[in-house]
Amino acid sequence: MTSDDIKNTVLRLLGTVAPEADLGRIKPGSRFRDQLDIDSMDRLNFVIALHKEFNVEIPESDYSKLETLDDCVSYLTSHMSPVPKA
Repeated sequence: MTSDDIKNTVLRLLGTVAPEADLGRIKPGSRFRDQLDIDSMDRLNFVIALHKEFNVEIPESDYSKLETLDDCVSYLTSHMSPVPKA
């Protein structure tokens, strides 16, 4: 999975917890909470969605590492199991 694939998936998942958000206007380096009207439950639902979609364990201590789109892509890239090449 490429960084762009991860980014697009993260944005799609973000849209499920913040359906009113204009995802095309998300600034990759700005915190979600500064750009979107999401509360702590939305944030938790977003992290759960990331876990399910990417099959990556995300301990509560790492939630702060998922504050921006860039953070999410970086975190997920470094924690995903590599796919073996055929």
